[in-house]
Amino acid sequence: MAKRLFDIFFAALALWLVSPIFLLCIALVKLSSPGPVFYAHARIGYGGRSFGCYKFRTMHVNADAKLKLLLAHNPSLMEEWKTYFKLKVDPRITAVGKFLRKTSLDELPQLWNVLKGEMSIVGPRPLTQHEVTHYLRDKAKKILSLRPGLTTLWITQGRNDLSLEERIHLEEVYVNERSFWLDLKLIFQTVLIMIFPKGAY
Repeated sequence: MAKRLFDIFFAALALWLVSPIFLLCIALVKLSSPGPVFYAHARIGYGGRSFGCYKFRTMHVNADAKLKLLLAHNPSLMEEWKTYFKLKVDPRITAVGKFLRKTSLDELPQLWNVLKGEMSIVGPRPLTQHEVTHYLRDKAKKILSLRPGLTTLWITQGRNDLSLEERIHLEEVYVNERSFWLDLKLIFQTVLIMIFPKGAY
């Protein structure tokens, strides 16, 4: 209950404080390329329930179809995708999207997920159904026992430079060692990472 109250207070305060940045991001996304400003991707949250995880759109429209075509014709990119579930050089991402991702501003809309009770400020990052099925395996019950978070341990320990397996291991470490003080530490470290970005793409 205390963590939930903290989440509501922090998310509401953060939305108020960053509202000018939020509006600027809306304008930049709208002007950068055709398509919607926001993007809701299906993720698995607390107790294995699916929810729409909000982000500012950072990719061109029809990005999933473009990814399938790209990976089908480039074995090295397919190997990179299998290892990190991301691409360092991703042609689907817009110019504005690269900036939003590097600074993690693309994830500001997830504050709404926090207010709705679908996410927490700190917790294991939300995963897709594919990631849960093929990578969590026996760790699924433990990691999905918490609301997914805006930030978590692995974001402060290397972000996208870590493989998916390394990220999942650190998620398990967070679940085992979580505390209010650890959450405050991770929030502080995440703010520093947003100001001095590293390992984001």
